[in-house]
Amino acid sequence: MFKEPFSFNGRIRRLEYGITYIITVSYAFLLDAIFETYGLSSDKVLLLFMLPAIWLFLAQGAKRCHDLGNDGLFQFIPFYIFWLIFAVGKNGRNKYGDDPKMGDKEEKEVEISDLIGNK
Repeated sequence: MFKEPFSFNGRIRRLEYGITYIITVSYAFLLDAIFETYGLSSDKVLLLFMLPAIWLFLAQGAKRCHDLGNDGLFQFIPFYIFWLIFAVGKNGRNKYGDDPKMGDKEEKEVEISDLIGNK
């Protein structure tokens, strides 16, 4: 989970996208609270601090769109974020990469076979 989070390439599962959403929203609220507490009212400075979180959220959104077999620009459709959170990804490999569910299973099988001694 969270391999290359700032990259726009690949696919991710719903859980990783949901965690990213929670982290991004929490970070935004925390920054806003800090800026209000200290009386900082510059929207430009706030935006500067938010740029990494915005980049992270857009990158993860694009990868989630890829898991559904869509282009990353689909995330800009109003209310599509709900579809990204609740829709089940496409099974198997697609043009955006391997199925993230299968990647986890293959890694676990390799680890188990290494423990047993089968190669």
